[in-house]
Amino acid sequence: MKRWKWMFVTLVIFSMLTVSTSAQDFPKGLITYMNPFNPGGEVDIAARAMQPYLEKNLGVSFVINYLPGAGGALCWSKLAAAKPDGYTIGGFSIPHIILQPMFMKDVAFKTDDFVILAIVEYTPIGLAVKKDFKASTVKEFIDYAKANPGKVSCGGVGKFTGHHFATLQFMKMTGVKLNYATFTGTAPMQTALMGGHIDAVFSNSTMMVSSREEIKVLAVGSPERMPQLPDVPTFKELDLEFYPRIARGVMVPKAVPREIQVRLEKAFLDTTSKPEFKVKMEQAGFVPQVMGIADSHKYLEAETKLLNKLIQDYNLLQPTK
Repeated sequence: MKRWKWMFVTLVIFSMLTVSTSAQDFPKGLITYMNPFNPGGEVDIAARAMQPYLEKNLGVSFVINYLPGAGGALCWSKLAAAKPDGYTIGGFSIPHIILQPMFMKDVAFKTDDFVILAIVEYTPIGLAVKKDFKASTVKEFIDYAKANPGKVSCGGVGKFTGHHFATLQFMKMTGVKLNYATFTGTAPMQTALMGGHIDAVFSNSTMMVSSREEIKVLAVGSPERMPQLPDVPTFKELDLEFYPRIARGVMVPKAVPREIQVRLEKAFLDTTSKPEFKVKMEQAGFVPQVMGIADSHKYLEAETKLLNKLIQDYNLLQPTK
């Protein structure tokens, strides 16, 4: 019996030493960065901007793997099941990773399956319409939508996402009925709006900035006017207490060893702290952030409380499970 006890103790110690050694040597090979949306979207823009800094910091290559579908849920389900060795990481969006496990059936992940390494940026969500749409202000948009209930098509990326939630909240606040159209990423939604295939979108400030000459941006959900869109009013200015936004960053399965989490966290914080990176993000319409594991999870907790209150106050969604 004593022999078996010693063998067990030896095995435990050996396992601990192995984990410690592997964490100390991390990383040795390429890291796969799982993108939950299409190329050209906000997660992709941020990932591509960070890629050269991360590769120099860690001394290995980053391979971006696109897994769009179900508003990000396909990617996050796969990430939750990935080997927890730090070599598979994934981009994420808040509130998507909060809302989807609450309201979607058969989602193979929970919000607490992950550790958020860093939040690197966020984008206020704005309302924009196609260039020849009859409304040029939010008031005109509301009036037109009320006169044509259910006939105004409004695009967003996925269901139970920031765009979906913003659309539902706007409808509840204003009493309009919009026909919500889902897309797998910002790029195809942008193309659809510019091509006149949909009437309007609730989308990110990045799209508003990059397409402002080809569309009409009616309002944005920031507390103050954005420097990149100085002529666009906030919803607050229009007497709508409405501040929708999407935060993004990178996360790993929670079983990844703590030492590896910290090493990756440092690489991301070193990157997002660089002045040149911040400038790139601001020019593209992002609001850059420098938030590590602790601050990111405080943000996640605060957003979860806010979302639950909004859902309750506005009776926005009925859980499916």
